[in-house]
Amino acid sequence: MQTIAYLGPPGSYSEEAALLLGKDEAEYLPQASMPDVISAVEKGEATSGVLPIENMLEGSVSITLDKLIHDTNLRISGELVIPIRQCLVSRPELQLSDIEVLYGHPQSLGQCRRFIERHLSKAVTIASLSNSAAPSEALADPRPAAAISTLRAAELTGATILARDIADNLSNVTRFVVLSHHDAEPTGDDKTSFCFGFDTDDRPGSLVGALQELAYEGINMTKLESRPTKVVLGLYIFLVDINGHRSEPHVARALERIAARTGLFKVFGSYPRWKGKV
Repeated sequence: MQTIAYLGPPGSYSEEAALLLGKDEAEYLPQASMPDVISAVEKGEATSGVLPIENMLEGSVSITLDKLIHDTNLRISGELVIPIRQCLVSRPELQLSDIEVLYGHPQSLGQCRRFIERHLSKAVTIASLSNSAAPSEALADPRPAAAISTLRAAELTGATILARDIADNLSNVTRFVVLSHHDAEPTGDDKTSFCFGFDTDDRPGSLVGALQELAYEGINMTKLESRPTKVVLGLYIFLVDINGHRSEPHVARALERIAARTGLFKVFGSYPRWKGKV
């Protein structure tokens, strides 16, 4: 049986991703931080781990990207897309008009701004460390308190749901990556993620030249972004997602030529494209 590490505590969106990956056929190992998820897989405590890598509203998760670039040789072996559904929860005896205190993760508070302004404008807001911790904090508060929560966390804590789908944007989703010791075998509908960077003497056209290798092989690039090298101010590492598996001949040729043009070059993994519902 596989063991899946995820960013805990139970009730988080990361747990939802882990449960979707395991499909009731796995053991689950909550971790206190994202680096701990990676460490659990590296040490063999878990067979795989799930980490958020990109949110539709907030953009990329810098911690995950930096760990992939600098700190681990684990491979991306899959991806999952989880809808972000925010709800308002409280003790059973409270109604929406009673609420004087609101707990929530800072991102969740921002994502539910219009609902808060319309219904809880006089409530004192308190930042929580996670969406799964917020309900427990609200239930323990002797004041009339509520929390922005996941449905899963509400179920686990026994909180009553006062309102569902309270986020400003109901289309919000987060993409998670699955990290393992090996990436996935080709399926015919795959993605490959990699990064590259240039030495301090990089020249005009270096980036264009590297990316043209993809166009030369007819490879579609689906994502391009940059992260600081953390070595020299003004130098960046470029992160790329493309369609295709690194074992396919045309993808392998393009990656080999990009590696020859660059200084740093690292393939994070090839894995099936997400085709599930959100």
